[in-house]
Order: sequence, then C-alpha cells, then structure tokens
Amino acid sequence: MKKEFSSIPQSMKKMETYGFSWMDFVTAIPAPLFVATSYKSNGKPNACLQSWACFNGSPRGFYAILSSINKAGHLYKTLKEKNEVVLNFPSADIYDLCSATIRNNGFDDDEITLSGLTAEPASTVHAPRIKECFLNLECRYLWEREIVEGDTHVLICLEVVNICIDEAHIDEAVQGRYNESGYLYNIHYPINPDNYHGKSNDWIAILKKYRDMGEY
Repeated sequence: MKKEFSSIPQSMKKMETYGFSWMDFVTAIPAPLFVATSYKSNGKPNACLQSWACFNGSPRGFYAILSSINKAGHLYKTLKEKNEVVLNFPSADIYDLCSATIRNNGFDDDEITLSGLTAEPASTVHAPRIKECFLNLECRYLWEREIVEGDTHVLICLEVVNICIDEAHIDEAVQGRYNESGYLYNIHYPINPDNYHGKSNDWIAILKKYRDMGEY
C-alpha cells in the first residue's frame, strides 16, 4: 500500500526544518557530498561542506548545479567576488576532517588547514584544492537564480573546466569511485510521519555497484 502526502503531516508541524521543506525529510533522496573551496577577499582559503547538487553535461560542456547556496554564507560571497571554486570529493576516511570545516569558518581562518587538511593550488582556476580528496572539480561561475523569489538560498550553475582525480580511484580494477573508498552521499533526516516523535538522524551513505548493464 502506498501513502500520499500533499501537505505537512501532523507529526511534523512543530519540526525545525532549518530552511528545508518537510518533503526533504519524507523523501530523503540521497545527494552527493563534497567540499566547495575558494579564496576569501583576505586571501585565506574558504571551505564549505555541501550537498544538494547534480552534475550533467552536453557536447558543449560539463556542469555542476548547486541547488541550495545560502546568500549569507562565505561560499556565496566568494563565488560572487572570484567567480571560481573547486568542488572536492572526500572518501569516508577523511569525512570527519571535511566536516570540521563547518566549525572552522571564521573570516580570518584558513578553513582547510585548521581542519587538518592540505590546501594546494588548482591548475586552471584561482581557488585552492584539498589534496586529500580523491576528486577535485575546478569550476567557473556561470549563473544563478532564485527558485522562489525572495528566497534566502539560490541555485547556482558552475562550469567544470578541469578534473583532477586520483589514479587508483579512476581505475575500477584498483580502487574505483564507489563502495567505502569512493563517493559519499548525504541522506537528510529520513522520516516516517507515522512514527515520528520529534527526533531523527542525518546519515552518510556510500554507493555500491549493483549490476553490469553491458558495454556500449
């Protein structure tokens, strides 16, 4: 039997949603985790743990769509100032260091180094990369728009201009990009409205390959 929800369930009406829709928590659709890095106006590295994004391309280019960037945050400010950023993808063994960037976020802080990670120059954009991350996407700002007029967050489109990836991860016969050593996903407070009593947990997930669909 399926259940339908078109308005907020009674059990969730007093829930603190932190700016998200109640539908985020009922669907709990996984989204990839990464750290967006850039330079602040004082030259110090900025690092922001992010999710809620998708990646797609065409013969004209490859693009990152970041769907929930806070207008009041350092990431939005540095993107508007510098127009360049790196998206760094961690594996599970360094996730705790990446999440520490949430705390080390003062304007005068080197947010990468303070979190126990290593900053290195990007190859094609003026932004730092995180050395320990197995994949770094060097990007340039293209455009933004509010999904709903007057919202505190915006959707931003970035063009990926360079890919830097660890050799062992790009080879599926060695380490690969999946399982415990590959991409991490944010599962945002999965809630069952029928038994929700005011508490839930965020989860970190990995992606496991399921079935070979054949060559093409």
